[in-house]
Amino acid sequence: MITRDTVKDQFAAPIAPYVQGTLPVRVIEGPVLRSAWRVDVADLTPLQLIAPLRAQLDAEGFRVVLDCEAQVCGGYDFRFETEVLPAPNMYVNLRSYHALTALRGPQEAPEQAVTIIASASSGASFIQIIQAGVVAEDSAVQAVASVPQAAAPDTANPAETGSVAQALSRDGNAVLAALDFESGTSDLAQGPFDVLAELAETMRARPDMRIALVGHTDNVGSLDGNIALSVSRARSVRQRMIEVYGIAPARLQSQGMGFLAPYTSNTTEEGREANRRVEAVVLAE
Repeated sequence: MITRDTVKDQFAAPIAPYVQGTLPVRVIEGPVLRSAWRVDVADLTPLQLIAPLRAQLDAEGFRVVLDCEAQVCGGYDFRFETEVLPAPNMYVNLRSYHALTALRGPQEAPEQAVTIIASASSGASFIQIIQAGVVAEDSAVQAVASVPQAAAPDTANPAETGSVAQALSRDGNAVLAALDFESGTSDLAQGPFDVLAELAETMRARPDMRIALVGHTDNVGSLDGNIALSVSRARSVRQRMIEVYGIAPARLQSQGMGFLAPYTSNTTEEGREANRRVEAVVLAE
């Protein structure tokens, strides 16, 4: 857990989704307590993480003014307009997060605000709670005791048989592990790659499934350069799926995020290596 407490401060609590270039906020002045937890438990959804905290707030007499999942909140735009503690303390998966803001006090001039963001990623989840106003002194919302218990993390190699299909069904996306690209280029190495064979098998078994292949990079270099590289690598994977595995081109898109959606922190070589990846994202099935 990481905390950052400021005695005299103000916090712009989001009170509605990001729409038409604007994130509506309510500014609360007073003490602000910022906390984040990493939860090393697999298979938790953001809703599972946030539900017991919402129940705490209901019991404390707060009224919920924002309660939304990633795309409804505004996706990328909401994430980057909302205050988030820096990595590695907090990580927001742009495809899998849930946000909640609750206020307490007079309708037109609330004195207290709590904003919670819960995010899920492979093998771990993250919770951030920002409490502003009198509530920051009371520290009314306690995350650690509220985290649901789940099965131990699945340590199977993502390229093993069954894991890609399971991830696509459960999460709507899967990291295509162990792909190699020619040094300094976007060209996919010769292979073969078991993870692509499994993806192809999954798509053949589910003929209505359409997939976006999304490339990601570390944060070394410019944003424009990294987006171009991530797109090119996703295109290389798409071409291999078409040419070698016979998947219809209309069922595969290729996109790139550059370094905008890291899997983990870029502050270590291990983290940068994990962030250099291609993911399969379900578009329809």
